[in-house]
Amino acid sequence: MELLESLKQKVTQKPMTLVFPEGNDERIVNATIRLASENLLTPIVLGKREEILKLSRTEQLPENLQILDPATYPAAAFEEMVAAFVARRNGKNTAEQAREMLKDVNYFGTMLVYLGKADGMVSGAIHATGDTVRPALQIIKTKPNVRRTSGAFLMLREDERYIFSDCAINIDPTAQDLAEIAVESAKTARLFDIDPKVALMSFSTKGSASSPVVDKVIEAVKLAKQLAPNEEIDGELQFDAAFVPSVAAKKAPDSKVAGHANVFVFPELQSGNIGYKIAQRLGGFEAVGPILQGLNQPVSDLSRGCDEEEIYKVSLITAAQAIDEE
Repeated sequence: MELLESLKQKVTQKPMTLVFPEGNDERIVNATIRLASENLLTPIVLGKREEILKLSRTEQLPENLQILDPATYPAAAFEEMVAAFVARRNGKNTAEQAREMLKDVNYFGTMLVYLGKADGMVSGAIHATGDTVRPALQIIKTKPNVRRTSGAFLMLREDERYIFSDCAINIDPTAQDLAEIAVESAKTARLFDIDPKVALMSFSTKGSASSPVVDKVIEAVKLAKQLAPNEEIDGELQFDAAFVPSVAAKKAPDSKVAGHANVFVFPELQSGNIGYKIAQRLGGFEAVGPILQGLNQPVSDLSRGCDEEEIYKVSLITAAQAIDEE
C-alpha cells in the first residue's frame, strides 16, 4: 500500500496519457475507468463505445476516459500515421503494408505513442508478449546504448522490495546485453524508491567455479561498470552471497553489493523466469510486471492471466516511467 500511494503521488503531479489497445477486455475497461475516476491519468481505450459500455460496471464513463475506434479514425489522420510509420521503418514496409499492419490495435496504439498522442501504452491482457513488444521495438525502439529491451519484475512482500530481471524477454543474453540490463534495472529500481545495489547472478561467486557461462557474467560486470561507473554493480555472485550478509562476508568480503543486493540480474531467461516464480509461489512475494526496460517511451506487457488490480498497478508504473523519461 505504501508503494501504491507513492506511485499515486508521483503520477498525480503530472498526469500522463496512456493508450490501452484492448478495449474489448472487461479487465482493461474497468481498470481504466478506475484510473480515470481517480484522476491518476488519462486513458485512451481503443474499441467501440457500445462494446466498452457493455463491459463497464458503471453506466456512465468518466469524462477524462477517451474512447478511440481505429475503424472510424479520420482518413487524413490515418494517412499521416501511415506515412510516419513508413518513414520510421526506413522503407522496410510499403504504405500498403503499413495500412494493413495498422489495423492491428497494438501497432495502432504504438503509433499513437510515437506520434506524441499518448505518453505510453499498456497491452498484453489478451495478446501474447510478442504482439505487444514487436511493434514497440519496430517503432519506438530502444534508447541509445541499449540494444535490447528487457523485462523486470518488482517483487513485493510486506515492506520488502526487489527487482528481478530479465525474466521475460531475452532467452540467452550476451555479456553486453546483461550489462545493459543491469544498468536499466538500476533505473527501474529508483522508480520504486529502491536505492539500487545490483548483483549479476551466477552459480559461482568471485571465481569459485569456472565455465563459459560464468565468464559471460564476469565480462558483463566489467561492461556494466563502464556503462555506469557510479552505480553499485557487482558479480559474479551466487544468490546467498548476494543476499545474506554472513555468507557475503566469507565469499565476497570486498564487495559493496554482496550481502546487500536488491536488484538481481539473472544470466539468462530460464533462470530468471524460474527464480521469480519460486519467489512468488514459495516465498509469498507479489510479482508486478513484466516492466519493459530500455525503450525510448514506455510500453508495458501484461500477463494474459492478469486481473484488474494488476492492470491498475502496471498502469501506474507505466505512467511513472513516462514521467521519468521526460
